Amino acid sequence: MQIPLQVTFRGLPHSDAMEAKIQEKAQKLERYYDKITSCRVMVERTHHKHQKGDLYHVRIDLTVPGKEIVISREHHDNHAYEDAYVAIRDAFQAAARQLEEYARIQRGEVKGRGSHKAALE
Repeated sequence: MQIPLQVTFRGLPHSDAMEAKIQEKAQKLERYYDKITSCRVMVERTHHKHQKGDLYHVRIDLTVPGKEIVISREHHDNHAYEDAYVAIRDAFQAAARQLEEYARIQRGEVKGRGSHKAALE
């Protein structure tokens, strides 16, 4: 990455362990696309006043040449997201899928979303 990873915590104290896990997962994203310019990750704990525990929302903003990819994992009904590490894992898995798809498009292996219309004309 050209710009160092930026990690932000909202509604919860900074966690060195959680930041280390995010750093590890962000580095692995370069396997899918090695031209990532920047990666910003926000982990937020949302408070619920019902009997359920707090849920975590994870947002990843990736900048690659010509595009910004945004991944947001927040499910109000998913109790798995009561664990921040599960929310982080799922967000980075989604990021990996989107980067892999973007890399395929860049290599010309699949057509981009706008290409189908042009191919029909």
